[in-house]
Amino acid sequence: MRVGFIGLGTMGSGISANMRKAGYEMVVHDARRQAAEKICAAGAEWADSPKAVAEATEVVFTSLPGPKEFEAVVTGDKGLLAGMSRGQPLFDLTTNSPTVVRNLEPLFKERGAVLLDSPVSGGPAGAQSGKMAIWVGGDEQVFQRYRPVLDAAGDQVSYIGPLGAASVAKLVHNLSGYMIQTALAEAFTMGVKAGVDPLTLWKAVRSGVTGRRRTFDGLADHFLPDIFDPPRFALKLAHKDVSLATQVGREMGVPMRLANLTLEEMTEALARGWEGRDSRSSMILQKERSGLTIKCDPADISAVLRDKSNA
Repeated sequence: MRVGFIGLGTMGSGISANMRKAGYEMVVHDARRQAAEKICAAGAEWADSPKAVAEATEVVFTSLPGPKEFEAVVTGDKGLLAGMSRGQPLFDLTTNSPTVVRNLEPLFKERGAVLLDSPVSGGPAGAQSGKMAIWVGGDEQVFQRYRPVLDAAGDQVSYIGPLGAASVAKLVHNLSGYMIQTALAEAFTMGVKAGVDPLTLWKAVRSGVTGRRRTFDGLADHFLPDIFDPPRFALKLAHKDVSLATQVGREMGVPMRLANLTLEEMTEALARGWEGRDSRSSMILQKERSGLTIKCDPADISAVLRDKSNA
C-alpha cells in the first residue's frame, strides 16, 4: 500500500517513520524539503505538492500545526483535494478545530473523498516510539479498513464517533491537562511557601489517594454514573479542607484564584443543602449549567476500567 504523509515536523517525522518501518511505501511532502531528508533516506518518495501526494497514494495522513495550516494544505490548485480520487481517505492527525473539520467535509464529499479527524496524544517521544493514542472520527468502515496503518503508528487506536468527535476528545484531553497543570502550580506554591520542601511535598502527595490513581479514573466514581449518595467523603468536610487551604494561601500571600473558584463551587453546593452528599457533588452544578444529563451505566464504566488495552 502506498501511503501519503504531509507534515514532517515534531510529531509527523516520528509517525511517518514508524509507518515506513512497518513496510508501507511512503510518499511525503513538507513545507521544508529538508524535513524529508531522513525519511527519504529510509526509502520514502518526495512529492512537490500536497496534490502530488494524493495522486500518488491510496491513503493520506496530515500532521500539521493547526487549523490554518490544514486548510492551506487541503485547498487550492495544488492542495490535497485537487489530487484526491473517489473513495480516497484523508486521516488528519492534527490537533484541529472540530468546526473547521466539519465545515470542510462538504468539499470532500463533492470530490468523493473521505475525511477523518484523527488527532494523536503521546508527544514527540510517543511519536518516535509508537506509544501513542490515536483517536479517529468519521466513517467507521474506512477507519477499520485502514486501521493497520494506524496501528503501525500508535499502540492505542480508538474509534470515537462521527467526524469531529475525535477532535473534541483531543481538546478535552489537552484542556484538562493544562487546567490540572495550572491547579498544581497554585497548590504547590502554597505548600512550598508555607514551609514544606518541594521534593518532600511532591513525594508525599504522590502517595495519597489522588496521586495513586490515573487522572481521569476519578470520573468513574460519581460524575459518569451520576451517583453522589451515599458519600465516600462528605461535601461539608471537603469544603472545610479547601477553606483551610485557601486560608493558608492568604496567610502566605499566595494568589489562589483556582482554589477560590473551587471553594465558590463547593459553597454553592452547600447552599443547595448537599452538605451530606459526596464531596464531588459540586460537579452537578456544571452539568446543570451546561444543560446536560450525563448518566452512564456502571457496568459499562467497569468494563472500560477492566480493559487492559486501555491501560
